[in-house]
Amino acid sequence: MKRVFLVLLALIGVLAVIILFNTLTFESKQINVEPVAPIEVSEEAYQRLSDAIQFKTINVFSGRVSDSTAFLGLHEYIEQSYPLIDSLLDKQLHGLSLLYTWEGSNPDLKPVILMSHQDVVPVDEPTADQWEHDPFSGDITDIEIWGRGTMDDKGTMMAILEAVEVLLNEGYRPERTIYLAFGHDEETGGVFGARLIAHELKTRGVQALFTIDEGGLMVSGLIPGLEGRMAMVNVAEKGYASFKLTVNTSGGHSSSPPERTTIEILSRAIIALDDNQRPLLNQPPIPDQIAYLGPELGFIGKLAFANSWLIENQILESLNARTSTAPTIINGGIKDNVIPTQATATINFRIMPGETVEDVYNHIVETVNDTAVQVSPFKQQNEPSTVSSTESEGFYVLSKTIRQLFPDAVVAPGLLPGGTDSKHYVELSDDQYRFYPVDYTPETAGMVHGINERINKQNYKDCIQFVYQLIKNVDDSSSSD
Repeated sequence: MKRVFLVLLALIGVLAVIILFNTLTFESKQINVEPVAPIEVSEEAYQRLSDAIQFKTINVFSGRVSDSTAFLGLHEYIEQSYPLIDSLLDKQLHGLSLLYTWEGSNPDLKPVILMSHQDVVPVDEPTADQWEHDPFSGDITDIEIWGRGTMDDKGTMMAILEAVEVLLNEGYRPERTIYLAFGHDEETGGVFGARLIAHELKTRGVQALFTIDEGGLMVSGLIPGLEGRMAMVNVAEKGYASFKLTVNTSGGHSSSPPERTTIEILSRAIIALDDNQRPLLNQPPIPDQIAYLGPELGFIGKLAFANSWLIENQILESLNARTSTAPTIINGGIKDNVIPTQATATINFRIMPGETVEDVYNHIVETVNDTAVQVSPFKQQNEPSTVSSTESEGFYVLSKTIRQLFPDAVVAPGLLPGGTDSKHYVELSDDQYRFYPVDYTPETAGMVHGINERINKQNYKDCIQFVYQLIKNVDDSSSSD
């Protein structure tokens, strides 16, 4: 017995040494660069963003915008507000989407595509009176600019325009060609905007070094154990698929229900899917996320991430590393004493890289395991994106720019659970990154698509300065083109 105890003690000691060794050798992957002084940003930039917010470029239905005159009015406003961009850059209209080409001096270098979108989601009418400022007022206070689109995504579009106009005013000409791509229907999938722009660039034979789009944020106060901010550069996004579950029966009178009612069959199918979630997956980009974030989390967090094999499921759960399942719509019944002949439910899935739409379909059929439930896919489906490299020149340039301007920020690759227009550019660029330094805090977390959307003035300056420095750094980089 004593020998067994000693062996067990020795094993525990070895395990403790391994854990401690992994923790102490878990080195930071942050690059060290000298900070740069950000450019001065005129306060007139606030007014231009405010004016842009007042154009109600709402998009609700794929292929049709609520008011095309709002988009055309915004285009005219951009022409007037950024005269150098309008006169010196080539502009093309694709539907209501805008593509600007800023020709570089060295055609041998791969171009870069800076992306954003013009459209915004509508304001939910029952919550309209909860806004402190009218959602399309563009009101400017001492510290903030208010309105729908300040965070998603007119704020970054206008920041790109501001930075490029400053560079043009300085007489700057990039070595690489820079494309500015502003879709008009990102909120409904980008099929009639970003996809058309991507097709145009493909016909030109464009192969970009990287694209940069919305979807990554400057996160603070939301990561346990992280003292500073995290610049979440999302290197991939989950896929998207919805499926309709339909149950048809002969119905009947509620006073004499059959053994299996329509709604009961459908409810059991929904519960089965909820009780049998897709598995957690530790595959790209999750290992990189652990490697970049872990060393910055303080000793306890660092120990956990350095030895993630010990608590892998908990870490993967915290990183949302699975295909999610969400019932979103349910219909059935016409009267309280009538058993409906049909009931339907819509289930939305955000698909983890490594899985496919077909995998999800098979999962539904096998999990529900009921021939009374018909499963049909929605037309709009997107497979998970490819995973962009963290070893590329593009990721280095992004990291360098972030660290130059925000020395306190930890750069970490991530996985976006939602979707962006960048999915249409996969064939056109070596890598697709999703990041602009829009602050994401406990206070602002509910504002995107929510109530009281607004951006801090200094944060808007941060976005302008980031784009300006990024363009400079892209030219300074020694790429492997």
